[in-house]
Amino acid sequence: MIDVLLLTFGSLVWLIIMFAPLERAFPARRGQRFFRRAFWTDLLFFLGQYFVFGLIAVTALTWVTGLFSEVSFLAPARQTFGALPLAAQVVIVVLGGDFLMYWGHRLQHHNDFLWRFHSIHHTSEEIDWLAAHREHPLDGVYTQLWMNLPAILLGMQVGEVMGVIAFRSLWAIFIHSNVSLPVGPLKYLFGSPRLHHWHHAKERDVGNYANLAPWLDVLFGTFFWRDVEPDELGIHEELPRGYLGLLLAPFKRRFTQS
Repeated sequence: MIDVLLLTFGSLVWLIIMFAPLERAFPARRGQRFFRRAFWTDLLFFLGQYFVFGLIAVTALTWVTGLFSEVSFLAPARQTFGALPLAAQVVIVVLGGDFLMYWGHRLQHHNDFLWRFHSIHHTSEEIDWLAAHREHPLDGVYTQLWMNLPAILLGMQVGEVMGVIAFRSLWAIFIHSNVSLPVGPLKYLFGSPRLHHWHHAKERDVGNYANLAPWLDVLFGTFFWRDVEPDELGIHEELPRGYLGLLLAPFKRRFTQS
């Protein structure tokens, strides 16, 4: 328990040190405060991920890994995959995860049942590095499953790609941050804050579903870019604003597409 506390506190301090000066120096939305209206709600989502829901996601992925570990028809593909250089293995699982997550994310916005859970992430009307953690735990499991499925099917150990996972996790927080920085062509490869802010615009189907691989949006016609920030963020549905209310909301009502 002490280790979890130290990891959580250390991660929080590190993210504040990294993003607070960046958001102050290059704000996308001027006037947005550090202690904004929903700061404490998003802090509870952050703590919930570290203390409870991260374990749920790991448990689910471990179960799925065990489920596929004995599937015989995957053996030839795993053998061929295992003979490849590590760099090639990383490229395959990353590109495969991006491809699956693009379609999985797009489905979240078009399927009413999945939207019930994914909409919680989109309730933020002011987004920054901390708002990146506003995610319903079941939505988080769904996301992690698609992102990691190629590695699970091909038998690649998570430890072999920890550096890539760490970078992509940090970049996912960065694209939510209240930052306006020109990233040039990188926005087509890895995404950018403004690009993702438009995904959070107050419409359910703006586009930009491939959070960390926008070239997929370009390929499938869902790339959306403007040289200005969106006027409004959030969703049209009326939902609770508190932490517990948001966790329970998907089970209490059906959402319709707006």
